[in-house]
Amino acid sequence: MKRHLLAFTAGTVLTLASVISIARGAEATPDAVVKHYGDVAEAMYTDAQSAAADLGKAIDALIANPTEDTLKAARAAWKEARPWYQQTEGYRFGNSIVDDWEGKVNSWPLDEGLIDYTDKGSYGESSDENPLYTANVIANKSIRIGNDTVDATTIDAALLEKLQGAGDNEANVATGYHAIEFLLWGQDLNGTKAGAGNRPVTDYDTKNCTNGNCDRRAAYLKAASDLLQSDLAEMVANWKADGAARKDLGGKGVEGGLSTILTGLGSLSYGELAGERMKLGLILHDPEEEHDCFSDNTHNSHYFDEAGMISIYGGTLKRRDGSTLEGPGLAALATAKAPAEAKKLDALMADAEKKLGAIRDRAESGKESYDQMIGQDNPEGNALVQAAIDALVAQTRGIEAVVAALNLKISVEGSDSLDDPSKVQ
Repeated sequence: MKRHLLAFTAGTVLTLASVISIARGAEATPDAVVKHYGDVAEAMYTDAQSAAADLGKAIDALIANPTEDTLKAARAAWKEARPWYQQTEGYRFGNSIVDDWEGKVNSWPLDEGLIDYTDKGSYGESSDENPLYTANVIANKSIRIGNDTVDATTIDAALLEKLQGAGDNEANVATGYHAIEFLLWGQDLNGTKAGAGNRPVTDYDTKNCTNGNCDRRAAYLKAASDLLQSDLAEMVANWKADGAARKDLGGKGVEGGLSTILTGLGSLSYGELAGERMKLGLILHDPEEEHDCFSDNTHNSHYFDEAGMISIYGGTLKRRDGSTLEGPGLAALATAKAPAEAKKLDALMADAEKKLGAIRDRAESGKESYDQMIGQDNPEGNALVQAAIDALVAQTRGIEAVVAALNLKISVEGSDSLDDPSKVQ
């Protein structure tokens, strides 16, 4: 089997086989597994914050001197930051503190007309479902949210937080990775043809400004970048020894802690990744349903979700500085308590890694991007995505088998796209 990198930089080569091998050598009592799960969380969010800080530096350089080179560097920094965050997503669902917070940093899809100008031909000029569909806060110094008029003269973190989820509409995404992605790339107007967004660098050049409001656009990008860093710092603090997430985890007891770990892995694998992020877009053949739709980076985001699940399950993490964090993971505990189920889950996780790696390889080779793979009349690309979905569903069943063998109980998040496709429109 061809093995794929489980991190984006620093020369890391941690395969599923090596993660599991290291995990098997650790002494895995239930208490030790739960404690180390918290240690891995703190390390993962710390690396995500570090990468976001480097993204912030690249954004500052772009704003100070908008050139093709500084725009290219900012886009590269955004792509480099994504895997470090994506690998944390196995901490969602089981940990309410994470799930309640997650929307601030990774909400999607978004109605980008809330933020900036859009192409009217493809985006339209209004939406019956969202009064703020074309609010364009960058161009307007006041906007109405329901019966309230919001002063948008100054674009800062406080304003962005008011806009996030405004009007109780999830499509009003004003903060996080995808707001920044839109501001760096602009809309992807290529449909299922080749090409990502292509925002001109002059959108930030106040001396040669295109599309107006270059100073306000820069202010929005800066505020979104600063807010992303502070939001990630908040989650790092939550996972420190005396942090809220650690206390909440400890309060569940050992069985509750183990169930939390497996709930996060099962729900990300099934309802979120296989369902909402992959099967839904495949059913609709809609490029707007790809996770990183402006940058065409979806293949990496999906792949590193799986990489994170492997690290969380195995208890072994390759850090951004090149070091390795090792400790007792669920893999070792499952092998000791339920060897047959653990062995099967190892194989299922390896298969999911392989199938998502095939999508990533296809996109990285330049053959076609993820939005092209889910396009209509593309049986080869569709089959590649469906194979990964099937592998993730099988992986979830393997997780559930380990849960049963350990005499635990979990509830896995579902998705209409998998459970009742007739409801998908």
